[in-house]
Amino acid sequence: MRFILLASIYLSSIFSTFAQQIVPVAPLPSPKQIRWQALEYYGFIHFNMNTFTNVEWGEGKESPSNFNPSALDCRQWARIAKAAGMKGLIVTAKHHDGFALYPSKFTTHSVAKSPWKNGKGDVVKELALACKEYGLKLGIYLSPWDRFHPAYGTAEYNKIYAEMQKELLTQYGPIFEFWYDGANGEGPNGKKQVYDWPLFHAMVNKYQPNAVQFSDNGPDIRWVGNERGYNYETSWSPINRDEIYPGYPQFDRYRHGQENGTHWVAPEVDVSIRPGWYYHPKEDNRVKSPDSLMKIYVASVGRNSNLLLNIPVDTRGLIHPNDSASMMGFAELRKKSLINLLQPSSTKIQVSSTFNATYSVKYLSDKDPSSAWAPQVSDAQPSMVITLDHAVHSNTLQLQEPIALGQRIKAFSVEIASENGEKWLIKAKTIGNKRMLTFPERKVKQIRIILEEYRAQPLISNLALYRIISTRNESLFR
Repeated sequence: MRFILLASIYLSSIFSTFAQQIVPVAPLPSPKQIRWQALEYYGFIHFNMNTFTNVEWGEGKESPSNFNPSALDCRQWARIAKAAGMKGLIVTAKHHDGFALYPSKFTTHSVAKSPWKNGKGDVVKELALACKEYGLKLGIYLSPWDRFHPAYGTAEYNKIYAEMQKELLTQYGPIFEFWYDGANGEGPNGKKQVYDWPLFHAMVNKYQPNAVQFSDNGPDIRWVGNERGYNYETSWSPINRDEIYPGYPQFDRYRHGQENGTHWVAPEVDVSIRPGWYYHPKEDNRVKSPDSLMKIYVASVGRNSNLLLNIPVDTRGLIHPNDSASMMGFAELRKKSLINLLQPSSTKIQVSSTFNATYSVKYLSDKDPSSAWAPQVSDAQPSMVITLDHAVHSNTLQLQEPIALGQRIKAFSVEIASENGEKWLIKAKTIGNKRMLTFPERKVKQIRIILEEYRAQPLISNLALYRIISTRNESLFR
């Protein structure tokens, strides 16, 4: 009898613990997608034949003798990227013109035919070593389009591309991201290629299973839908992945993601620090300012995306000092701006209800993206009220969802109150991994957040309040 009683208590405890857990809502990110999302900010290196011919898209007719950087230093790239706060670098191993930055066995159009280092150089190898030295992750861009290769436009080319993938995926250490460009034009024989995407995806999954793959439809992460440096106010990581493909002509219909999408494919914002993707001397004085980069950060990382910032390396093989200076200024702005003004000792957070102790209000301020507060299922209008002991100048509210359990919030509102009682109302849509909601600077005393629509029981993992500034130490949002 005693055994039965103890067994009953034990089983009751198990069921009670199980019942306390909130059920995930599909689709869900994989562990590698969660790790990728945590990177937030990394760099794109556009450096190739186009650098020396001063064009954006080469034709595949360029002579390898054009490629001859006078002072190439991948350690400089990595050193600057690290100081700028980037987590990795993705390099254009082969662009549309077909010239490869490494000595591939599957093309005759590569550094092996160039005068640089007497044909013995390997840019990808040098960058891999530099990234390892500076603690950065390495990513690979390999354009499927090839305007040089004679096999382009035939079934044989898909095998050749896969072999080039294998070279890059097996010779240079861990790869965190493999980047497919959606451009698909004619090759030297006038034919267009029908790409074997299942083969290409399988190569990465086989040789670098921890790498995420980027294209218009993933399979792991996707294009945001523009190259201007922002994600949209409504941004769902779920998307109907199998309805689209790289270069899909009606991609605009999918740029917001889809609330009830079939697969988790979060967006990546790719934007260049200059007007062009490749280096052009005439753009030396058209580098985006630190203030502009800060606004891009808020509109990308702060809207459920990661930021991939392109740095065009010059003909010497170096990052231009103007680009470096702007990157350093941007890093300084983030350091000064991203200081959470909601200090536990001077901030009180009250909630409308709490599901149970596993989802306590304390998890709104523990900085752990995997923990969260949840309201009661019966709570018709879940809300959080933040009250500060002393009003603070601020202009940005940050919210996060614990994405490992799915994306849930469809709409929410924020009521901001100043110390004199004046109030302002902001309406917003999705949150996702991170949402930074900006407003004209106010001296804020209290904030009320109301979760209005959601796909499933809402969860909020973290709250933060910032005063994001410009290089003049003024509010960036007025």
